[in-house]
Amino acid sequence: MNIGEIARRAGVSRSTVSYALTGKRPVSEATRRRIQDVIDELDYKPNAAARALAEGRTRTIGLVIPPAAARLTHMQLDFVAAVVEAAAKVDLDVLLSPSGGDHDRSFERMISGRRVDGAIVMEIRVQDARVERLLDEELPFVGIGHTARADRMCWIDVDYATLIGRCVHHLADLGHSAVALVNRSPELVASGYGPGLRAAEGFGAAVAERGIAGYAYLCGDDAASGRSVVERIRAEHPEVTGIATLNEAALPGVQHGLEDAGLRVPRDVSIVGVAAAQWAQDFRPPLTAADVPAQQMGAQAVELLVERIAAPDTIPRHILLTPPISLRSSSAPAPR
Repeated sequence: MNIGEIARRAGVSRSTVSYALTGKRPVSEATRRRIQDVIDELDYKPNAAARALAEGRTRTIGLVIPPAAARLTHMQLDFVAAVVEAAAKVDLDVLLSPSGGDHDRSFERMISGRRVDGAIVMEIRVQDARVERLLDEELPFVGIGHTARADRMCWIDVDYATLIGRCVHHLADLGHSAVALVNRSPELVASGYGPGLRAAEGFGAAVAERGIAGYAYLCGDDAASGRSVVERIRAEHPEVTGIATLNEAALPGVQHGLEDAGLRVPRDVSIVGVAAAQWAQDFRPPLTAADVPAQQMGAQAVELLVERIAAPDTIPRHILLTPPISLRSSSAPAPR
């Protein structure tokens, strides 16, 4: 139950309910009593952090998303939906603000105009000007990812180095002696995109530890690029029989590229990755993957931001997720 429902039943505005709850502005005794009767009827108990947020100027949080030209992945869409849903549960609106290139003006308007009480920022870079801007502005925020100076901010991240390393170990355990990493786009990784950089580190460490051949490829975030990267792998390293990836958007193209070469998954080439759980299950064949809990991350991001707005001087919290690999049908022993 939320403030909007209380307002509807009491026949008043949401702001009037907020004033009655917080005492920030006077409310007539008759109105206060009507609101209290609805609250008692519904057994409504606002938590302290949500109540503190309701006293803010906007009751709106910003969600800084990738540029509009970049199609959101299934994982990102799940995350955005979870943020909107979790925010609604504490009576918050969500303002979407694309960031990157020409869209930086949208981000700047959101920050400088104080149109939001706080922000959640996606696709954090290792060195990220947006983080510096938010810190300078002293606007509460949560990063989806973390910078090189992770202690200065609240963040939730996935341990891509460990997870891609586990993908390599899984392939090595199946007897694959030559594997490839299909990373994110060259532009994104060159910009300092944390998951791409950390995935490359984890891949390199794991192939060295297992003593197998490993080849890393950057790949655009679309099916056509996935098809092209398979052509490159086949031309340069035809001995590759295992692929690890964090590039959801390219995977359908990777599969089509393998089919074009007369190869089947997993008979000839195994694929493992880091992906949204539902998307991995719907992939054909179902993808062996570390299932990123994007919906959980979205809800946790809102929770962290609510806490941060209510108590901005507390020590920043950090959440690093390392989900297990779910074994499905896209990986098999190396062909003999």
